[in-house]
Amino acid sequence: MTTLEWADGTLRFIDQTRLPAEEVIVETADDRVVCEAIRSLKIRGAPAIGVAAAFAVLLAVRRAGCRTRGELLDAVDQSVRELSATRPTAVNLFAAMARMQGAAHASGDLSVEHTLERLKAEALAIEREDIASCASIGRLGASLIAPGSSLLTHCNAGALATAGEGTALAVVREAARQGNVVRVFVDETRPLLQGSRLTAWELVRSGIETVLITDSTAASVLRRGDVQAVIVGADRIAANGDTANKVGTYPLAVLASRHGVPFYVAAPTSTIDPSLGDGSGIPIEERDPVEVTHVGGIRVAASGVSVFAPAFDVTPASLVSAIITERGVLRAPYGKTIGAAMRAPGGRTKGAPG
Repeated sequence: MTTLEWADGTLRFIDQTRLPAEEVIVETADDRVVCEAIRSLKIRGAPAIGVAAAFAVLLAVRRAGCRTRGELLDAVDQSVRELSATRPTAVNLFAAMARMQGAAHASGDLSVEHTLERLKAEALAIEREDIASCASIGRLGASLIAPGSSLLTHCNAGALATAGEGTALAVVREAARQGNVVRVFVDETRPLLQGSRLTAWELVRSGIETVLITDSTAASVLRRGDVQAVIVGADRIAANGDTANKVGTYPLAVLASRHGVPFYVAAPTSTIDPSLGDGSGIPIEERDPVEVTHVGGIRVAASGVSVFAPAFDVTPASLVSAIITERGVLRAPYGKTIGAAMRAPGGRTKGAPG
């Protein structure tokens, strides 16, 4: 399954808001369509957002019809500003924007045509790296899954959230290929049901036994001993290991700790934001209250009720058993192990922009 791909000057992507009822592929050469797709969750998942945004910058420059280098740089910077306002929590978006700006501004005296080729090469590199990162995360993470394990996951950190096989679900799939996964419990993930709509759809297609539960049922399956490990993705990880992920992740980590079950975070190093010492500085996006008061367009809440709708919460590093990255499985003290991973060849040593 390919969530998004560049083809002949257009970006093709699955409209995730239509799943699981319909598999709709959108094909566009308009950066504004991609920008709105990110904002409206047609494209979602931190790594996928970063890849899509990189191609959106390229599309924006093409649409602008730039004749001079100055016009091209202005078009890049304007596109970056617009894209950066779509989803403030996912740091992969800002990392991709920084790379696209860097490619444009470092092009020196190259012609507009050659600078466009450089931007295309950078976007394709971001896509390639994410695919390779997913494969590495899956391979490294699978080593943590013992034979006969049942797993629990929250939201969607699968192929739909990346350009590759996923982060958390890459681990699940690789462990399943090795014969070590009995079943996967999937939290439905209110309010937008990414677990029941997306993760369950992916796992069933992969032939993995999948059990859908309400978010509030997680405590029961953990208490019964039905789960041997919890594995989730991430949208931003601070330098100390504090992790922002879909709202509902933090209580799941608390429950896993209470019942002695390992709690793993799977994410590429592009999700790590070393400029933030801890999770208190992670910006938390708030969503439209309608996403809480309505389900499938039908109102399920009393009229006049107020709504608090954060899209993410922050799990303290003390509750994270390990962070599975493409550069290795990181364990506490995270300040030390994250720093070493970011200093490794190809790692980012500077804070993420944004």
